[in-house]
Amino acid sequence: MSRTTSAARSAARLAAVQALYQFEMEATAMNGLLDEFHQHRLGREIEDDQYIDADVVFFDDVVRGTAARRDEIDALLSANLAAGWSIARLDRTMLQILRAGAYELLARKDISVGTVISEYLDVAHAFFDARETKFVNGLLDAVARDVRKP
Repeated sequence: MSRTTSAARSAARLAAVQALYQFEMEATAMNGLLDEFHQHRLGREIEDDQYIDADVVFFDDVVRGTAARRDEIDALLSANLAAGWSIARLDRTMLQILRAGAYELLARKDISVGTVISEYLDVAHAFFDARETKFVNGLLDAVARDVRKP
């Protein structure tokens, strides 16, 4: 994969987490949400920050796929949480990172486990400190063992 394609997918992942957060918090209709991101966010300048052009097809797949398979994804995440933890206890942004990562592990077998985990660790670093990113690493690694059995 070229550097440009890789950067576009990284940008798509970050935007997908933001879109999923908005989808959950505001119950925005999916088509309207995607249109808003296509028209006003992906690759645009926002508050003097220029955003990298995102892979729009990949962005749409991650957002739509994660939303469509949310119950299955949440069951996978729940099964791998430590005793006493539940989805409801997770920070809302953290949950969207985990859901999007789990979706890719489930549905995008064309992307290696290492790439998926590394990319979502990068997204987690945008929002959280080292402790939380280790949590993302551990949980996505556990999900990968469940869904990508050799």
